[in-house]
Amino acid sequence: MANVKVYNMKAEEVGSYNLKDDVFGVEYNEPLIHEVVVSYNANQRQGNKSTLTRSEVRGHSAKPYRQKGTGRARQGSTKGPQFTGGGVVFAPKPRDFSKKVNKQAKRTALLSALSQKLAQNEITVLDKFELGSGKTKDAKKFLDAFKFNGSVLVVSTQNSENELRAVGNLQNLETVSVELLNVYEVVSNKNLVLTESAIKYLEEANA
Repeated sequence: MANVKVYNMKAEEVGSYNLKDDVFGVEYNEPLIHEVVVSYNANQRQGNKSTLTRSEVRGHSAKPYRQKGTGRARQGSTKGPQFTGGGVVFAPKPRDFSKKVNKQAKRTALLSALSQKLAQNEITVLDKFELGSGKTKDAKKFLDAFKFNGSVLVVSTQNSENELRAVGNLQNLETVSVELLNVYEVVSNKNLVLTESAIKYLEEANA
């Protein structure tokens, strides 16, 4: 078990917490983390762009002018891609980019990513994350108190409207509910801030 310090919003030490090894002591598995992150990004793609081929363009298909004698290249239809308003060659069509990864693999990848964050001293534990005013300046005070280097992801059990409003205008600060935490968010942020309640949720969910 790793013992970590617990801080309040002012970066003052207020206690300690023993992190369970079955959540924060998992072996680093980079290929699995990569697979899950690629799957996550692929699943964000809409894949709904669509343009018309020459057979789908509306209009007549009459020959625009006679075959010979005009001095111009022969044409059979104005729906070809060489004409304005014509069809598109190899037109993009709706497709499914999603990749499936089983639930156990996602779980293992998340625990592996969390364990690596702890090993790199990139996890900070808070007693609670509360921004009652909902003002950006209060969220900025939180960042300034800890003097984080790089992006920060705050993971808690509940995010009120005030917290979401306060961090909305800060580029390097995001907050997410622990139930929605995924591998991509863990690895794409330099610093991970976990509340005690969020850690308890993770440990109970993976007991």
